[in-house]
Amino acid sequence: MSSLSERLAAARREAAGQGRHAATPGADAELLAEVVSATEPHASAPGAAAPEPEQRAAGPLSSRAAAAAAATDGKPGRRIAGTEDRLEDLKSSVHTELIKQLGPHLYDSEMDQDELDQTVRTVLSDVLGAQDRPLSAADRVRVTQEITDDILGYGPIDPYLRDPEVSEVMVNGHDDVWLERDGRLVKAEAHFVDEAHLRRTIDKIVSRIGRRVDESSPMVDARLPDGSRVNAIVPPLAIDGSALTIRKFSTDPLTVQDLINFGSLTPQTADFLDACVRGRLNVIVSGGTGAGKTTTLNVLSSFIPTDERIVTIEDAAELQLKQDHVVRLESRPANIEGKGAVTIRDLVRNSLRMRPDRIVVGEVRDASALDMLQAMNTGHDGSICTLHSNGPRDTLARMETMVLMAGMDLPIRAIREQVASAVDLIVHQTRFKDGSRRITHITEVERMEGDIITLQDIFVFDNSAGFDENGRILGRLRSTGLRPKFVEKLAYANVAVDPTIFRTERI
Repeated sequence: MSSLSERLAAARREAAGQGRHAATPGADAELLAEVVSATEPHASAPGAAAPEPEQRAAGPLSSRAAAAAAATDGKPGRRIAGTEDRLEDLKSSVHTELIKQLGPHLYDSEMDQDELDQTVRTVLSDVLGAQDRPLSAADRVRVTQEITDDILGYGPIDPYLRDPEVSEVMVNGHDDVWLERDGRLVKAEAHFVDEAHLRRTIDKIVSRIGRRVDESSPMVDARLPDGSRVNAIVPPLAIDGSALTIRKFSTDPLTVQDLINFGSLTPQTADFLDACVRGRLNVIVSGGTGAGKTTTLNVLSSFIPTDERIVTIEDAAELQLKQDHVVRLESRPANIEGKGAVTIRDLVRNSLRMRPDRIVVGEVRDASALDMLQAMNTGHDGSICTLHSNGPRDTLARMETMVLMAGMDLPIRAIREQVASAVDLIVHQTRFKDGSRRITHITEVERMEGDIITLQDIFVFDNSAGFDENGRILGRLRSTGLRPKFVEKLAYANVAVDPTIFRTERI
């Protein structure tokens, strides 16, 4: 009988004749296992001693174990690690070859995205077919998808950006990715190859809207084509590697009915806010980070009549208004020479010369608060903006502080008189421990009494019901029974409000 080495050589020749490659240690190990198991002494030659039962039972098992040991050098987990390393090497070589073949087509702004996608997939299939490394069907699909995500998308985080259940993607270094699902943080299995891979992805995102991030300008705000908000910060400011945060925005924006279904609003309060917007009240949407202010601003803006001219002003364009007459403005950071910056304040001042019926500001966070107040007080009624605060009273205090940032030496009383005259309504939103986002206060800004601006809560979140067995909050917005003073102002704008909305409910 021929030796094991001769039988293995014959098996190699047979595999080559069938188109199966045996050029790698893994493939050699598989062939070795086939040869050994095929020649086990299940049926011995005549006259040979029959193997003992224990040997007969252990024979095939021990042969497979020997083959497995040969493939893994006797170390558990070596095969898996070797496969991963082999796939990473293959991805790297295929990626390089793909870039070499496609060249400038990847950055051709005139090429349609679908055409580019088809071109990349065709070339990728050809390049993979030319590789002399064996690939299973599952590995081939995986390599194809990951390389396509790298070239056409945003690398390993691309599947999560496509996942409608993920609301935020947080990258804390190349090997640490977190997601927000249903308001809760979960760790993702994805990771970037290294810091350079992460930096290439960040550069791809910010360069598409003409921005940059490097050591001289290590922080940047940007957006994805679908409106998702992006923030990136890189070394030396980010000590443990670049950090990337993407707040996803749905391609199908949430409607007022969605907020009612989620419990953020009640049908009565939705009707009330609709009347306030149509009645041209000046509204501030306040709340903490991630409380859902921009979503609420989007919903309130949807109540604006379609025959009005709307000017939106944002740091990164996120609002998705459906009206026909909308002018969208976006601030701009300084260039590499430190010049050319255009701030929110500059855009608010410019918007006053654009004949707006409504001015909608994504977020007021600096001296632009003074210009916003001036706009509200000079005939631009119906303006809406958001700002960060912990409650309705804090909203007014923050507004005062931001007005002082303008450098005007104004007395506090004069600022408060401006605020009381300009702002009609505060809609405050809170993100609870269970991850839900609820509107907790709808508050009227009344008038000055002495040196204090008086506030009156119209609707307040009632949390007396507590939480359910899963920790979900059970409260809801309820009327305080107080009728707002601006009902007369709404009537002057020919907007009627059902007085039963303000009736207190039995608990």
